[in-house]
Amino acid sequence: MQFKMILTLIGLSGALVAPLVHAQSFTDSVLLEMQQAFRKGDADRLTQLLPQTTGHMLQPWAAYWALSARLDSATPEEVANFFKQYRGTYQEDRLRNDWLLLLGKRRDWAAFAGVANDFRMNDDREVRCYTLAMESILAKVDSADEVKAQWYAQKDAADGCTLAAQSHLAAGQLLDTDLWRKARLTTEARQLSSTRLVVDLIAPEAAATLAEVLKQPERFLLKRTPSSQRQTQELAVLALIRWANSDPDSAAQALSERWSRQLSREQRAWAWGAIGKQAALKLSDSALLYFQNASPKGMSDDHLAWRARAALRKHQWQDALDSINAMSADAASDSTWVYWRARALLQPGRTDTERVEARQSMQGLASVRGFYPMLAQEELGLPITPPAAPEPLTAQEKQRANANPGLQRALAAITLGLRSEGVREWNYSTNLHLPGGMNDRELLAAADLACQNAVWDRCINTSERTRSVIDIAQRFPMPYRQQVVAQSQAIGLDPAYVYGLIRQESRFIMDARSGVGASGLMQVMPATARWTAKKIGMTDFKPYQINDRDTNIAIGTGYLKLVLDDFAGSMPLAAAAYNAGPGRPRVWRGQAGDPSLEAAIWAENIPFTETRDYVKKVLANTTVYAALITGKTQSLKGRLGQVGPLGLDTLTNRDLP
Repeated sequence: MQFKMILTLIGLSGALVAPLVHAQSFTDSVLLEMQQAFRKGDADRLTQLLPQTTGHMLQPWAAYWALSARLDSATPEEVANFFKQYRGTYQEDRLRNDWLLLLGKRRDWAAFAGVANDFRMNDDREVRCYTLAMESILAKVDSADEVKAQWYAQKDAADGCTLAAQSHLAAGQLLDTDLWRKARLTTEARQLSSTRLVVDLIAPEAAATLAEVLKQPERFLLKRTPSSQRQTQELAVLALIRWANSDPDSAAQALSERWSRQLSREQRAWAWGAIGKQAALKLSDSALLYFQNASPKGMSDDHLAWRARAALRKHQWQDALDSINAMSADAASDSTWVYWRARALLQPGRTDTERVEARQSMQGLASVRGFYPMLAQEELGLPITPPAAPEPLTAQEKQRANANPGLQRALAAITLGLRSEGVREWNYSTNLHLPGGMNDRELLAAADLACQNAVWDRCINTSERTRSVIDIAQRFPMPYRQQVVAQSQAIGLDPAYVYGLIRQESRFIMDARSGVGASGLMQVMPATARWTAKKIGMTDFKPYQINDRDTNIAIGTGYLKLVLDDFAGSMPLAAAAYNAGPGRPRVWRGQAGDPSLEAAIWAENIPFTETRDYVKKVLANTTVYAALITGKTQSLKGRLGQVGPLGLDTLTNRDLP
């Protein structure tokens, strides 16, 4: 039954791949079996099945699975032959990536050096770290700054970057201070095994004390006699980070009353940054007070981001500005902080020079490319309207995309059901096969190819990579328009809001399924689907129907309408509830007596990274879709509005899942 369904889907696919896959239906089933064998690590079965894929368009995947599954025992000659046979393909470079990681683990630098120069993707941090380690070990090259950048960005302590750090430490090019910083980062990320590995590099004798710090930080902080000895100071900072995770107020008290005078200015700043961040994640009024106990210059970019958010919640614009100004150049260049820095410089009391700088920043940011660019556009008094379409693609441009072997294989894989493999090959072909990736016209042509084959996620994501032009129709497609608009209007929902949500939830992939079990276009959870079906009168609903397009739209829009009504029509609150459940945004909106916030500040303070990003993207999507559907200028600010606490007389639907 499953095999017949696959063939049906193949038969309905675009003309590009349909003739090929019809002719290879038996081999298709072999490939699907090989994918499962690869996931199980069954190298013997892969070797048995491989000959049956000869001549198939997706043979490079079959060959990659078969060799990768036994790469530990493969000979260099076998690997070299694979590189030669599949030269120029994603699978060649994918295996090269795997092989480089293995050679790095083996410390086989001669073989590593012979392979590394041909690595095209260059997007694996571990491979880069092995390269830096090799250069340090063999040629004493000092790459300490890059080692720190790579190592700090990696929250765990993987072998390659740890080796690069070790070699630079041994050469005196990294300091103990650098390693303690890494220990703080892994502790904040709750990668405690990594913290142990890092501390073991600089203070192996502290293993027993570190165990207490990580398991019972309050015991260490309250029982240990504070000391200005460096190791004790650093362990105290780790303990403060750990305690702040569960009880930032108690950690703050211990720091203030027992440890503050024993720590250096930099150590205090980091500790207060970690405590302030945890308080800010709890939306505590104490957060900004904790942050203000130390200079922002000693805090991490993550601390500073939460310091800025806490300041925005309290309308403390100077504190927000100080936080953003203390960020690294990379962090401060993010559209979030470009926007809020400009807003801070536009507040009353600022100089004319600062106001000019703020407007210039807004002008550089303003566009329809995202949440903050749209807000910047409105801040300048410019309407949000779809930009002019780029020059139409020529027949030759479309043909070149159609003939691209990587894009062909990607579409064939996606059509067959190998979505993960197809997406990776598509991304490689558009972004990494050539240095810098495809140019704008090539990206538009590739996106068009994906659109024509109804592979909407690749259509959107590829079009979003263009730099100087925007094809808004590619970036914001409207599949199933009749069904979405009719169902939305029938229950009083804005179709643009529904489209904005679907674009973020599933990218219009009908069979999308999340890691927690949400399904379909609108990513509805099974329990939510059953509850909603009853509420909207769908008495004959069966769980398997959630993947049916029209049923999914009916249940998804029905639930969204119930959520929106529960939050009095607030699109930001309803979007947060759709993503994180209604209970959390009820808490996040504040308590009786708290002031209302402009919704952009409220959204920026959502404690969950995924939900924070989700709300901003859904509202930005909605604004663009509204412009496309109505043909009229739109306001993102108007959709955001204000977010305030529940009134004492406000009724909520506590049954809402």
